[in-house]
Amino acid sequence: MTTSVQTHQHPLVELWNYRHLLVSLTVRELRIRYKQSMLGIGWAICVPLSMMLIFTFVFTRAVDVVAAMKIDIPYALFAYTGLVPWAFFAAGMTSAVNSLVNNRSLVTKVYFPREVLPMSAIGSAFIDFLVASVVLIGLIAYFHVFTEWQFAPTPAMLFLPIVVGVQIMFMTGLALMLSMANLFYRDVRQVFTVVLQLWMFATNVVYPLKPDDSLIGRVVSLNPMTPIIGAYRDCVVYGRLPETGPFLYAVLVSVALLAFGWTCFQHASYKFAERI
Repeated sequence: MTTSVQTHQHPLVELWNYRHLLVSLTVRELRIRYKQSMLGIGWAICVPLSMMLIFTFVFTRAVDVVAAMKIDIPYALFAYTGLVPWAFFAAGMTSAVNSLVNNRSLVTKVYFPREVLPMSAIGSAFIDFLVASVVLIGLIAYFHVFTEWQFAPTPAMLFLPIVVGVQIMFMTGLALMLSMANLFYRDVRQVFTVVLQLWMFATNVVYPLKPDDSLIGRVVSLNPMTPIIGAYRDCVVYGRLPETGPFLYAVLVSVALLAFGWTCFQHASYKFAERI
């Protein structure tokens, strides 16, 4: 009788009622990820930090192209402010794609809003994102003290939660669609792994990208992660608000993707148990 009432609740109200399950699954996701690991959640720092060191060596030592990129901040800082949100995106999406398939027993035996599963994958990646962001404070302090670059906090940093919120909306909409698609077609996980690798190089993660009339420029202009990562740098490092046009585009795409993904997920959720 209780289940009958729950199924007639508004999906958002129902999701709120299961918020404690979302927290529990997020914590479980973290425990599984770092179980029997010596560094534990320290890997959240090691991954973007090691990538930053690699790209810094490649672009400043092996092939000195930083001057050609016209980057007016220390390159290591530029790279890290792109790699941290990208690592959040990549880890969250990779985990979310398999979230329904990996929780077969829950999907088939227990009633709860299925959206909780991909959202918990994003939640665990968000904890890693917060941990990795702490290193950014140290990098800013280091370059402020030991180089000519100077950091001056501005009110633009107050806009940062909005940037994070837009990225989470984009990730949630995409996670709902990918997790559902992977349940019906198991090739989705392999395809997305390849797409994710290419996606990084079509985004301004480790080098600046400017839209132009070329094919690559058009792809860049359609990629919502480019203005999102640019917005992180603007708010934190450059001390300015994101460029209005591109960031508004990212907002609209994120909202539309979340609405579309949520609707499709709701309509298909009754088939999950029989297809898993």
